[in-house]
Amino acid sequence: MELLIMINACKIASSSRVTAVIPCFPYARQDKKDKSRAPISAKLVANMLSVAGADHIITMDLHASQIQGFFDIPVDNLYAEPAVLQWIRENIVEWKNCIIVSPDAGGAKRVTSIADRLNVEFALIHKERKKANEVDRMVLVGDVKDRVAILVDDMADTCGTICHAADKLLSAGATKVYAILTHGIFSGPAISRINNAAFEAVVVTNTIPQEDKMKHCSKIQVNNQLNSLAPTEENLPT
Repeated sequence: MELLIMINACKIASSSRVTAVIPCFPYARQDKKDKSRAPISAKLVANMLSVAGADHIITMDLHASQIQGFFDIPVDNLYAEPAVLQWIRENIVEWKNCIIVSPDAGGAKRVTSIADRLNVEFALIHKERKKANEVDRMVLVGDVKDRVAILVDDMADTCGTICHAADKLLSAGATKVYAILTHGIFSGPAISRINNAAFEAVVVTNTIPQEDKMKHCSKIQVNNQLNSLAPTEENLPT
């Protein structure tokens, strides 16, 4: 709501253009009806931003790329992939013996792109849910034996999925498990689950402030994404 008020204040103050930089787009997971009478909240947020007067949106790693189609104004959806590749090369000594893993089928395109850039193999985990934020069963597709497994996803909320995935990978023979996420929401039991899981590190970007979470979990590391946003902001029309 504060963002909407600020956008509107700029408009009524005769600003020629207003660009909203929203690193973590709100309600991005509610991009479609998953049951009868459910709201499409991401569309509502898009409508509110447009009505408030935004002329341009900059965001990062949308949970569903089709959210860009909810807008009638330009949307730049930036990707964290370059920073992910850099972090892997600089921080994982055995990265040439790693395997990139998607914790769900929806992230297959993301992990195949990263695996191709690193010239390593990829795997994915098929998960079945009985209800939201609870995974009933996981099936690993791919060979992780004697390799460093790197889980890559766009976001983690209660972290049930990635923690179950870490257990699955270790039981399948992975030597180490890392998780790299764009948006670390970390609600509810997330911190406790990460502390109890066998991760070497859980790397997130700073699209959401993590200072308080890091005080309670030494495994969380932050990969700064401000440098990814800067070039786009510098090229904005004036």
